[in-house]
Amino acid sequence: MAQPKYNITVLISGSGTNLQALIDACGTPSLPDTKITHVISNRKGVKGLDRADKAGIPWTYHNLVKYKNAAPKDDAGKPSPEGIAQARTKYDADLAAIILALTPRPDLIVCAGWMHIVTPAFLTPIAEAGIKIINLHPALPGEFAGANAIGRAWEAGRKEGLKRTGVMIHEVIAEVDAGAPIVTREVEIREGETEGELEERMHQVEHGLIVEGTRRTLDGLGR
Repeated sequence: MAQPKYNITVLISGSGTNLQALIDACGTPSLPDTKITHVISNRKGVKGLDRADKAGIPWTYHNLVKYKNAAPKDDAGKPSPEGIAQARTKYDADLAAIILALTPRPDLIVCAGWMHIVTPAFLTPIAEAGIKIINLHPALPGEFAGANAIGRAWEAGRKEGLKRTGVMIHEVIAEVDAGAPIVTREVEIREGETEGELEERMHQVEHGLIVEGTRRTLDGLGR
């Protein structure tokens, strides 16, 4: 696709099913004039990078471990809390630098299963560059922030009678999964279903919602 109107960088950590949904939507009426120009993964050898290769999308591997290994250690030889904080700050600053050096520079960053909490060291330079960041989270606003959101919702359904959970695409801020929602979708928690069954239905919703949230965000850029 020549000279797209919008360029996207996608951040992943795993199998990349939501990345694939975006790949499939780009250049269609769902995401017209849009191209994924780079993928970044914080895990090595994940299927999401195979998907990027198959689609001809360049990618970068950027992992936190080497930063933790270089961090100041405590008396037991393990990274100290201060050292870990320094490592995360350096990691995030370098992540921002990687993205800002891309050609073309993205108009939007989409966190599609990105299992890393970003800090102001990343958010500030990206915001100063005028680049939007959105994230997919498998819960509704104000509910089940952080990891294992689907499992916690399923457990609440089993033990507390929770009848629904959901998926949201939201803006990324320093507070985890607390940015302004762009689009949300409720998902019923069905009596007697397994956690895996709920997870599978949630993923099906995610694949459509991440495309919708991306389109709405790009539409809001006003080009």
